[in-house]
Amino acid sequence: MTQSFLEFLHSSDADSIPEEMLGLGRKWLLDLLGVAAGATETEMSRIMRDHVAAHFAPGARKVPMLFDGRLASPGGAALSGGITIDALDAHDGHKLTKGHVGCGVLPALLSYTLAEQLEDDRAFLASLVVGYEIGTRAGIALHRTASDYHTSGAWIAVAAAALGARTMGLSSAKTREAVGIAEYHGPRSQMMRAVDQPTMVKDGSGWGAMAGVSAAYLAAEGFTGAPAVTVEGEDVADLWNDLGQTWRITEQYYKHYPICRWAQPPVQAVLDLRRANNLRSEDVEKIEITTFHNSLRLATSAPVTTEEAQYSTAYPTAVAMVRGQVSPDDVMAHSFDDPEIKRLAAGMSVVESDSYNAAFPANRISSVKLVLKNGKTLTSGDTEALGDPENPVTEQEVRTKFHAYAGPKLGRERAEALETAVARLGDGGGMVDFQNLIFAPVGRSGAGEPRR
Repeated sequence: MTQSFLEFLHSSDADSIPEEMLGLGRKWLLDLLGVAAGATETEMSRIMRDHVAAHFAPGARKVPMLFDGRLASPGGAALSGGITIDALDAHDGHKLTKGHVGCGVLPALLSYTLAEQLEDDRAFLASLVVGYEIGTRAGIALHRTASDYHTSGAWIAVAAAALGARTMGLSSAKTREAVGIAEYHGPRSQMMRAVDQPTMVKDGSGWGAMAGVSAAYLAAEGFTGAPAVTVEGEDVADLWNDLGQTWRITEQYYKHYPICRWAQPPVQAVLDLRRANNLRSEDVEKIEITTFHNSLRLATSAPVTTEEAQYSTAYPTAVAMVRGQVSPDDVMAHSFDDPEIKRLAAGMSVVESDSYNAAFPANRISSVKLVLKNGKTLTSGDTEALGDPENPVTEQEVRTKFHAYAGPKLGRERAEALETAVARLGDGGGMVDFQNLIFAPVGRSGAGEPRR
């Protein structure tokens, strides 16, 4: 493990990290918390939180679960938080990792913060940025060195363990062991299996967070596991040599819709055509999509679960044509029987393009043709999803989405208080208000000291 890696991990702080990066940390944090709150009523989140409460009992270290309040071990709380965020596929991601950094990094960091009773908000914010930097590089490194496509959990484990070493102040030797244990035990789950058969296993982020947290505590206790080849290998050295110089938190994309990123280009193309031509779904006979292979693999057209709806190309594209949006409610079961959505989804054709395949994953491109009932056709041209880092989303858009997702679950007053608490992170005001708001169960105000 290089000295530069160790120095970046253990020495970077809110004074040395550029203010722009700290601002991005707040931005992605607010978005992640909105998604987490919005996901609390999904079966995926509920089942996992109940499982953690029953099977990951707190010991000497007691951590409340995100938007739940029940106590668990640090690893259990990280598992619960990662699964909850992953339950609603609307969180930030990165093109080259083909996955999501914050979904696992944030719950792991929250577990350490509570378990080690740290209340320095500047240190918390700096650690979140550090987690993004390490997690993004770990994801790119794994894709470069492994022949199979693994979920985010496989490489989130590395970032989660590194953050544990940072939070606990582990020695260089124990830091190396922590990262090595996490890489070895990280869930090498095969992403395309969950794409072809969508279920609650999804992107593995919760399991990666849990594996990373466990690895850090194991290393602290003397367990060994080095080396981590995705960190120490010569074939990935270029990814780690620019830590603190190139900031990969700037490369994250933002999701406007709670569905897989691969389905969002055709959704956007339909929304653009609908708006530009003042169309209603009743004007459309058929939707034809040309896309890239991974988008084609999102093949469910008649979902019966929210996981199938979120991992579909045809269904949300039909929703977009019918409703002019794709919201969290649109990917829940009560929306699946809409006859107009079912008509368009069942009749949709989806084909892949060699040129779009060649552009993937750096660019995710689709095009759409609408065959109208009057015999005319409309074509979108090449379309990518909104929110890519080349065209970054505004702060106002993030806030609007946060309230759309969090407000119905937390209530307006608590959501507004949480938005303010996130904005104030890093000003030295401490973590107490922030913790109160994110650990109290949904349906409560968030007032009072979080249980430890």
